[in-house]
Amino acid sequence: MDTRLSSVSLLAGLVLLLHGYTAWAVNVLMEDRVEVLKGETAQITCMFTSDDGIGALTIQWFYALKTGEKQRIYYQDATVQSVERGTQFTDRIAVNVTAATGEVLLTITDVQLKDQQEFTCLVTSLTDSYSEGRTKLLVFERPDYLSIEGSQTGIYADKDALAKVGFCEVKNGFPKPNIIWYRNNTPLQPIADVVKVVHSTTMESSGLFSVSSELSLKVMKEDKDAQFYCEVSYLVPGGTKMIETNRINITVYYPSTEVHVWVESPKGKIKEGDSITFNCHGNGNTPSVYAIWHKEVEYELQNNMLILENVTRDHNGVYECISTDMETYEDLSGNATVFVHYLDAAVVLPGEMELDQGEEVTATCNALSSLQTHTAWFKDGQEVAVGHTLRLKDANFDTAGMYTCVVTVPEIDGMEKMESLRVNVKGAPEIKKTVETHFEESLANKVDLICEVRGFPAPDVVWTTSDGKVLEPKSHMKEMDSIHSVVTISVTSDLTAFCNASNKYGADALTFNITAIRPPTPIPPKKIRKESNGVIIAVIIICILLLAILGSVLYFLYKKGKICGRSGKQDLTKEKSGKDNIVVEMKGDNTEDAILLGVNGEKLSPSNQ
Repeated sequence: MDTRLSSVSLLAGLVLLLHGYTAWAVNVLMEDRVEVLKGETAQITCMFTSDDGIGALTIQWFYALKTGEKQRIYYQDATVQSVERGTQFTDRIAVNVTAATGEVLLTITDVQLKDQQEFTCLVTSLTDSYSEGRTKLLVFERPDYLSIEGSQTGIYADKDALAKVGFCEVKNGFPKPNIIWYRNNTPLQPIADVVKVVHSTTMESSGLFSVSSELSLKVMKEDKDAQFYCEVSYLVPGGTKMIETNRINITVYYPSTEVHVWVESPKGKIKEGDSITFNCHGNGNTPSVYAIWHKEVEYELQNNMLILENVTRDHNGVYECISTDMETYEDLSGNATVFVHYLDAAVVLPGEMELDQGEEVTATCNALSSLQTHTAWFKDGQEVAVGHTLRLKDANFDTAGMYTCVVTVPEIDGMEKMESLRVNVKGAPEIKKTVETHFEESLANKVDLICEVRGFPAPDVVWTTSDGKVLEPKSHMKEMDSIHSVVTISVTSDLTAFCNASNKYGADALTFNITAIRPPTPIPPKKIRKESNGVIIAVIIICILLLAILGSVLYFLYKKGKICGRSGKQDLTKEKSGKDNIVVEMKGDNTEDAILLGVNGEKLSPSNQ
């Protein structure tokens, strides 16, 4: 402590000594304002120039109180750097001095709204030359809540009084935010008896501002499609920002001047059996009651719609829709004309025919309709004639059957009527001969015999066998001019069966032949005699001896020169042996000597070879 006081005294003495010779100047330069968001860090710069070194200068920071007085928050000289205690900045400031550039930087952390003050930087030399600068610290806060709400009730148009359209609110901004109303992207300015905007500002306990705004208008019919919204502008460091609310619509009531009624469905022409949906609407939207009248009958509407199901030609005529305004009780009406097309049932004459074979006849088919029709005849799914008339020539069994007359209206899908004509051709039975009539089947198996007969009247069919037995059919399907009969036979032997068909015009028959297949007679297996082991061994020994004899003969012929070219080297001086010796050459694995065995098993020396 004594050393510091001595240093200060020495420095002060030196400055006073020099002061007698020279006047030292100090100059300070600062920004007018520094802007920062609430909660962030602010930096205020004080630039100074001086002929003295930093050690000869005293630097002080102040902020202005509401009374106009200055409160020091920082002091620095050649020996001391200190932050004033008991101020709102005591724990949140730091000062950094850069002598080379003449810069003093005041840093304030966690800036609050109350920090929005004027700060003074005072630089003094030892010769009492001084200079000061001032910077205004401006604090900003973005609004954190923005909402818009439209009128919850419908508004009647063209009323003299202004109606409340919407309410906007923005909260917790600093400085105070500003609200502007828009209609279809056009800002709304107050106009007497037309547009009214009322703003209200509230300062919260935090010091932040909340602003609300209410819009009232003289509502016109055109406002039913208008979009309203609010634009909020607020200050931030370095400029201004804007945010917008979402768009809202309002319900505008306006009376109808016209009423329209139309058929919603079906589209196009209407036919009997359809369901008709009427739609009735006025060009206004005030609460109204709708009703439809037809031939002095009133129909109530549901959701402005009327549905008539399964309509007939009696529903033809004019339908009038009447709208009653529930505020003015005035009536408006509109009308639509409906025509229901029809197609009566088809009539076929005659309704049924019985023809002789070779006969030619004509049938007709007609149906009354409100539109042009198309008529066609079908048999077994195939078209056989077009037009109202069906001509049958040279009738036979192929002519017989069911004919269908189909009458359609080409202009309307699904408009169709049908009627049938049964044609029978009289004649003796004819049995279909293309079925299988010959069968080969194993005993105990079953065979189905099928007999298909046509003729009119429908013939009687009887199944019999060659021995006169009558068989009961398994199935027997009878139609007006045909029979389909099936009999099942169990195969026990060869059999001949007959399908006999007859009516009053004649008879026909078909023969079925069944051949029974008998299983082959089993052949008993041959007995195999078992020979003794001794016999088998004897046979093997005999085979070996025969092979030995054959080998001896071949070797003898070889020695005599009869084979393999040895005849030129035969010894002519050697006496012929009185006894032919048939030998077999045997040679062991470990000796070069060959032993010749005679027929009797005698050993022969090599010289006798």
